[in-house]
Amino acid sequence: MAKVFTITEGLENMGALKTGGQGSVYKGRRRGEIFTAIKILPTPIYSESAEDKNFLSFQNEVQKLKKVNETPNPNVVKIINSGITDSGNFPFIEMEYIEGPDLEELLKPPLDSIFTIKEAIKVAEQLSHALAHCHKMEVRHGDVKSNNVKFNAATGNYILLDFGLSVMSDEQRRTSLRHAGAVEFMAPEQHEGQMLFQTDVYSFGVIMFELLGGIVPFPLKDKGESSRNNVMVSHMEMMPPDIAALRQHHLPATWNEEKKARQLHIPDWLVTMVYKCLEKQPVHRFENGIELHDYIQRNSILTATPKANDEQLVFLQKENQRLLHEKEELQKELLALKQNVGNNWHTSENRSSNNQPSIKQSFFVRNIVWFLLIGISIAGIVYVLYKNKERLKPNTSDSITSKTPAKEKIAPLGNETIVQLNQASDYVANAELAKGLAIYSSLSQQQVPQAMYQYGNLALQNLNKQIDCVQAFGLIVKAANKGYVPAKRTVGFFYTFAEDEEALRQNNYTRCLFGKNTAKGAKYLMEAMLAGDTTASRLLDELNAKY
Repeated sequence: MAKVFTITEGLENMGALKTGGQGSVYKGRRRGEIFTAIKILPTPIYSESAEDKNFLSFQNEVQKLKKVNETPNPNVVKIINSGITDSGNFPFIEMEYIEGPDLEELLKPPLDSIFTIKEAIKVAEQLSHALAHCHKMEVRHGDVKSNNVKFNAATGNYILLDFGLSVMSDEQRRTSLRHAGAVEFMAPEQHEGQMLFQTDVYSFGVIMFELLGGIVPFPLKDKGESSRNNVMVSHMEMMPPDIAALRQHHLPATWNEEKKARQLHIPDWLVTMVYKCLEKQPVHRFENGIELHDYIQRNSILTATPKANDEQLVFLQKENQRLLHEKEELQKELLALKQNVGNNWHTSENRSSNNQPSIKQSFFVRNIVWFLLIGISIAGIVYVLYKNKERLKPNTSDSITSKTPAKEKIAPLGNETIVQLNQASDYVANAELAKGLAIYSSLSQQQVPQAMYQYGNLALQNLNKQIDCVQAFGLIVKAANKGYVPAKRTVGFFYTFAEDEEALRQNNYTRCLFGKNTAKGAKYLMEAMLAGDTTASRLLDELNAKY
């Protein structure tokens, strides 16, 4: 492997960029005006042979890094060279130098302490793209944090930097993280020296929490050992705080009231993503950057619905007419089928005796199919008409997430009930499940829809063992029938996506099995969407795409 003298002939040392437990990064300059960044790792390598385990580990990981760069990625720093220094025999990695601020700097005064929803989603898309690219090549970064993600001033992209930790041995990594790692961004398993694909996903979740909430879930009060230990324990045992409340607290004073109101509403899918990334057990997170990036790509379209132009409106109107015509034709065929069965009912026994499907059987099967198709067609018509109506409304916001939901048709809650619901929510958020469940159980018996929904939903997510699947689903259905919109959306999801194991797993619904009923699911989703629920709108988009 190549050797340099901490920076040697042809590679000039322009000064330290940053130092830490995982090594130091220097700004380098090759011959001419080519600038690079050099990561020098803290553990020396004394023998470039198979007898030196550190050398073998470093060599193997460097080969993986080279694979990462075989296919260029706009969100991953380019690895230029690697080797061992002449002075001290320290391994080094030479990377592309990125001009621009990192995320940590972008959150400091005089800049805003939170990102706008749009910019946060841009970071999510690009950083997950970087992780997906690395994970495809079997490379785990291991040190994803705010100051390892830079904004490239030249391209406008966010770039994942510093692969130093990924080339360390397990023992080097344990020692390095124990004493000097960025503990605020470390996954629970990382404190034991483990580095999984899900470890990067967790750190990604911390970054997104910080961009949206203005602070990491478990901030480091000082650099003392006691403070570090407290943060480590929090990552392993404490539930992350309410990101929406933190965002409201950190809304910049320089934003006008309209912008504050618009930026206060974090899309449901984005909140779900963040908390899924921050699950304590790796198995409950996104499996890797690939799955994470796919999820973000599928959902990020919800952040902006373009205004309809004349051409789009003409297309939607034609689509309405097509669906109406299709419904009429289906109804005619169903009527003709019924008349045909009425005229030929007596022949059913003869057909059955010849091992052929009877008219009665055929009618039964086709009836189900045609009723289902008509139900879906009608749902599609209503859905497209609803979209048209929304697009034609004057002064409608471009952002689906900024739409104010319609008031739910449920009985008004008393102050005492509201206080109890808030207490239960706080208990659950702070991992005091028993206390939270006790409140939800009591309020469920009083037929409070919000409590019935939460009590049942926690059971379906395997967090409430006090009731079984049938009881849990029944509670959510009751809450939905009482007009509680989140319950309508959830019931609609279960009915329409009952056979989609991946969708159920992503939402932590792995405890129970659900029976599929597309027509009934579309009905509940439609009701939730018409009440202003944007997640129900997205689910209907997926349902319409299938049919």
